[in-house]
Amino acid sequence: MKKLFVLLFSSFILLGAMAQVDKGNLLIKNGTVITITKGNLEQTDVLIKDGKIAQIGKNITAPAGIKTVDASGHFVMPGIIDAHSHIALDGINEGTNPITPEVNESDVINPFQIGIYRALGGGITTVHAMHGSANAIGGQCETIKLRYGTFDPEVLKMDGAPRTIKFALGENPTRSHGEGSGIVPRTRMGVEFVIRQAFTEAKEYSEKWNQYNKAKLVKGFRGAPPTYSYRHEVLSDILNDKIIVHCHSYRADEIYMMLKVCKDFGIKRIVFQHVNEGFKVAPELAAQGAMASVFSDWWAYKFEVYYSTAYNAAILAKNGVVTSINSDDGEMMRHLYHEAGKTQKYGGLSDEEALALITINPAKQLGIENRVGSLEVGKEADIAIFKNHPLSIYGVPMFTIVDGIIRFDREKDPDDMRLMVDPKQAIETATFRDKLSDQDHCMEGAEFILDSELFNANKK
Repeated sequence: MKKLFVLLFSSFILLGAMAQVDKGNLLIKNGTVITITKGNLEQTDVLIKDGKIAQIGKNITAPAGIKTVDASGHFVMPGIIDAHSHIALDGINEGTNPITPEVNESDVINPFQIGIYRALGGGITTVHAMHGSANAIGGQCETIKLRYGTFDPEVLKMDGAPRTIKFALGENPTRSHGEGSGIVPRTRMGVEFVIRQAFTEAKEYSEKWNQYNKAKLVKGFRGAPPTYSYRHEVLSDILNDKIIVHCHSYRADEIYMMLKVCKDFGIKRIVFQHVNEGFKVAPELAAQGAMASVFSDWWAYKFEVYYSTAYNAAILAKNGVVTSINSDDGEMMRHLYHEAGKTQKYGGLSDEEALALITINPAKQLGIENRVGSLEVGKEADIAIFKNHPLSIYGVPMFTIVDGIIRFDREKDPDDMRLMVDPKQAIETATFRDKLSDQDHCMEGAEFILDSELFNANKK
């Protein structure tokens, strides 16, 4: 009886600790439904039950008690997915070591950031909340849904989404460590070295544990287990295809170098982030199954990003590379649909190809394409409803729906959507511009390294 009581008590604690995710019921009527994968459907309804798309068709009658949204004259599309973001996080860079896979952004999710709501205002429903790029091998990232309004950080996590991790090539890790701390890597070849060394150590670690696990099955074995290392556990999971690598990169030579590293260590899933010179090695990326998440037309903010082209996304896509357009910026993510539209001017992509860059393609890069990224029966009801076509300069998100719940309503939401804040509170009007504001935001939180006395001494 005592054991049964303990078991039941433990079960209640476990259930209480699990995040309770609200899921809604809704009927969207008479919109132009942009499915992404199955064409466009005029004057079509979308029925949502328990947070999932239950039916797509004409003249669907709303079941009793289900709210109806009139989308007449509007465009209904999958919620936009940003494959590279740093919102909803209280820490971006653990820049104290070139190899830090043991840290995890899931530990520092902040549901109170108003940037989450602002992203919803741009039709965003899912973001890849990433570690920064101060490290050659950085921390693990978290795929989150923008369920703004919750006070529980666990609710933002997309339960069951594949694990991901941030790598970085080029100036960021070399400045952080070689120049900022006087340790390897200081050069691009040093970046390759520390990555290869880390993977080699992880392989040796796995082999020791495999040998131990086999040996302990032998009767009379009395050997001690190898020393446990969470760092090497995570690196081993990368080698065993349990974690998707997302790698900060700019130059074609370093991108090609990383492709060779992946081939040598049997790493099958990698998404290159930024990839400004990806157009130079597009066939090589496609041949290895690597993906690319790029800016539409943002470059030249530092020397290694001097050379790029606004045709980058289109060239990559036309060469068979699964390509997305991301923000890496809290402001830009509010109009990723405009960023996708630029590929029609620079590259002539069709509506379907351009919208895929911010829907199904980033879903593939995060390993969640079977759940979100297109409007299909059975998928999760993450939807954006636009006044005017989303690729038009006049496109305006009117509703953003996550799991069947309206999280953004342009007409009805209060002016102040901050959580637990007095709306009459005085707000500081002064604004400040930091030295990294013209760069990509992957170095946020690493200023202490760049401002160090050693860094300044090395620059003399």
